[in-house]
Amino acid sequence: MKQFLRQHRLMVMLLMLLWLKTFLVSILTFDLMINQAVELLVFAFNPLAFLLTVFGLGLLLKEKYQTGYFFALTVILTVILYGNAVHYREFTDIITLPMLVMSGNAGDLMTSVAELIAWYDIFFFIDLPIIYWLIKKYRTVLTVKQAPIRYSKGLYTAITAVVLTIVFAGQVVQSEERAHSFNRENVIKTIGIFNFYVYDAYVHVATASQAVFAEGDDWSNIERHLDETSAEPNESMAGAAEGKNVVMVSLESVESFVIGETLDGEEITPFLNELIEDSFYFNNLYDQAGQGKTSDAEFMMHNSLYPLGRGAVFHEAYDNEYLPLLKQFQQRGYENAAFHANDESFYNRDEMYENLEYDTYYALDAFDVDEDNSVGWGLKDIDFIEQSMPYIEDDMEEPFFAKFKTLTNHFPYELDDEDHFIDQFDSNSNIVNRYFPTVRYTDEALRIMFEKFQDSGLYEDTIFVLYGDHYGIAESHYDELEDYLGYEVTPDEAVKLDRVPVIIHIPGMEDEAETIDTVSGHVDVMPTLINLMGMDEERHLMFGRDLLSDDRDDFAVQRDGTVITDEIIYTSEVCYDAETGDELGFEACAEAFQRGEDELYYSDKIIYGDMLRFWDERQEE
Repeated sequence: MKQFLRQHRLMVMLLMLLWLKTFLVSILTFDLMINQAVELLVFAFNPLAFLLTVFGLGLLLKEKYQTGYFFALTVILTVILYGNAVHYREFTDIITLPMLVMSGNAGDLMTSVAELIAWYDIFFFIDLPIIYWLIKKYRTVLTVKQAPIRYSKGLYTAITAVVLTIVFAGQVVQSEERAHSFNRENVIKTIGIFNFYVYDAYVHVATASQAVFAEGDDWSNIERHLDETSAEPNESMAGAAEGKNVVMVSLESVESFVIGETLDGEEITPFLNELIEDSFYFNNLYDQAGQGKTSDAEFMMHNSLYPLGRGAVFHEAYDNEYLPLLKQFQQRGYENAAFHANDESFYNRDEMYENLEYDTYYALDAFDVDEDNSVGWGLKDIDFIEQSMPYIEDDMEEPFFAKFKTLTNHFPYELDDEDHFIDQFDSNSNIVNRYFPTVRYTDEALRIMFEKFQDSGLYEDTIFVLYGDHYGIAESHYDELEDYLGYEVTPDEAVKLDRVPVIIHIPGMEDEAETIDTVSGHVDVMPTLINLMGMDEERHLMFGRDLLSDDRDDFAVQRDGTVITDEIIYTSEVCYDAETGDELGFEACAEAFQRGEDELYYSDKIIYGDMLRFWDERQEE
C-alpha cells in the first residue's frame, strides 16, 4: 500500500480532494433529508464508487497521459457539481440527461442563468488553479505511474470489491425505505450525484426502448386504475359553453398566493380579483409541471396526462400519437391557433403544436419586437396582447380556439420603470422583490385583453380559461418570501405554495360563479373543459377529472411524488396533516401515496410506450 501511494500521489490527492468536495457540495446544496447515521455514512462513501472507477481507469494510461487525464477529470466533475448546485439553487431539482437535449434553448435561458450565479461560486473552482500550479511546480513529488499489466487484475479486483460494497450498502439503505422512483433527491441520497448519471443513462435507454416493446394488451392495469379513480362529470354543466369560442391563457409563473392580496395597500391582481367574482375559480389547484415547466403545463392542458419526470415531453415524445383536446375541436370545425412571442422552436413547440392539432402557430416572426416593447425574455405582455388581437379579429373564423402564452412574469422578473403599476417588495431577495410588479403587469395585460374582446364583439360568444403554468418563487427564496407572507414556510406550507390559479369565465353565467377549494391539479382542466363544451370524454384517455364534478374526491400528485388530499400532504418522505401541519405516521399517507405512484407510473408507461397508437384497436375490442 505504501508503495502504491508513493507511486500514485497525484491520483490519490485529486481523488481525495474531489471526494471531499463532492460530499460538502452535496450535503450543503441538496435537501436530502438524511435522518440516520447509517444513511449519512453511506451517503458520504457513495461518491467513492464512481471516483475509484474513473480514476482507476487512468492507471492504465502511460505516465505522460495520466497527469492530463486526472486533472481534466477533476475539472469535468467539478463542472458537473457546479451545474447541479446552480440548477438546484433555483429549481430544487437535479439536471437529468434529457435536459441536455433542451440545451438548444440555452440562448433564451441566459437571462435566467446569469441571475443564478453568485459571487461565492468561485469557491467551487478555487482549488483548480492551485492544483494546476502544484502539478507544474512539484511534478516529481506528485507522482504518477502506469499500473503494470500483471498487477492490473489484483488492482481492479480490489477496486471492484470496494465499489460493489458501497453500491450494496446503498441498496440496503434503499431497501429499508419505500420505493421513490419519482423522487430524484432520494436517488441522489442512495447512490450519489455521479452514480446518478450512470443510473439516469440506464433509465434513458430503458425508457427509450419501451415504445419498441409496448403491446396493446398492456392496457388492462391502466384501465382498471382509471376506472377506480374516475368521477362522473357535472351533468348540469354539460354543454354550458357548447359552440362558443375558447380562449386559453397561460399565466407565466403566477401563483395563487398573490390572488386577492395587496402590497403596501395596492392590489397585486386587481383585474383577476374582479374577474373571479364572476367566474369559476379553483383556489386549491396544484402545479404538476416537471422539468419542462411551461411546456409541461401545456401538455397537461391538451392531454390530461402527466408530464415526464425527466426532461420535457415536448422534446422526449413529441412524435407520439396522442388524443389531444383540440382533436374534437378540429372535428367540430374550430380553427385552432397558438400565440407565443418566442422562437417557434423553443421547447420544440413547432413540432409538438402540430401534433396537438394546432392549425396556426403565431410565433416570434408574427410580432414586431424591439428594445422599447421588450424586456427580460421578450415582448411585453401588453404589447403581445395588442399585436395578437388583429390576428383574432381579421384572420380567424369563428368558432375558434386561441391559446395565449404570456411572458413578462418570467424569472428573473425584469420590468422597465415605466411599466410598474405597484412598487417592488422590500426584502433581501431581488427575485421576491421584483415578482410582485411583474405579476401586476401581467394582470393589467389581461384587463386589456378582456376589454379588446368586448370591443370586438367576440366576448359574449367566448369562454375564457386562465391558468398559472407553474410556481414562480423557488424554495431558495422562501426565507425572504416569509417576510411578505407573515408566517414560516414549513415543508407542508411549501407544498401549499405550489398552488396556481385556474379561472374559467363564461359570459352569461356570472350568477353561477363559485370559488371551489377541491384539491386538484393541471390534469383536471381538460376534462372540465370537455364537459363544458358538450364534447365526448370517451374519445380521450384522461387522468384528470372534471373540476366541477360532485363525484370527485380531493387529490393531486406532483411530478416528484408529492401527494396532496384534503386530509394529508406527503412530501420528501414525510406525512403531514393537511390542516394542522403535524407529522403523521406513513400509514396515514400510504393509500394516497400508492395512488400517486400509480398515476405517475401508468402515465409514464403510456408516453414512453407510445401506447395511444393502440387506442383505436383497443376501442374495437
